[in-house]
Amino acid sequence: MREENDKTDKSDRTDKRVDRSPEELEGLVGTAKDLLRELVEKMGFDAKVEGAVEDGGIRLDVDGPDSALLIGKKGQTLDAIQFLMSRMVSHAAGDRVPLVVDVEGYRARREESLSNMAKKLADEAVALGKVITFDPMTPRERRVIHMALAGRTELETKSQGEGSDRRVQIIPLKPRS
Repeated sequence: MREENDKTDKSDRTDKRVDRSPEELEGLVGTAKDLLRELVEKMGFDAKVEGAVEDGGIRLDVDGPDSALLIGKKGQTLDAIQFLMSRMVSHAAGDRVPLVVDVEGYRARREESLSNMAKKLADEAVALGKVITFDPMTPRERRVIHMALAGRTELETKSQGEGSDRRVQIIPLKPRS
């Protein structure tokens, strides 16, 4: 447990989001691409890096022969690369810059897979009248599940647990008759 006097001043941290114009973001895309290219090279991979402004942030796409290794198991390596890139680009910019790193469209494929699985399991939960609990997921993955089932009136979704053990539950609202 942290004591009161151990708290650090967070005013100089890069956690705060600043709304930037598309022109400002476009100026940061080159920096972000260079940083990611250098990181991937230092990891020992040969890959092409593309970047663009998207949804008020920066999107970086990586393509190369070792893509599966850059994604890792359930996207864990990709998440780590995105975290590092987010910190590096935000540091270079002086404040938080929204940033997404993807490898050969993995994130879109994963979101579609999670959404389909959520819908299938939601049908099962309602049909059986039982709560279904997913394995632990990242915040991004939990959000996909919640959004995929947001319009369903016969159930609700909740996140349970702490930290890396946080999971989504699908809870039917009406008992099976």
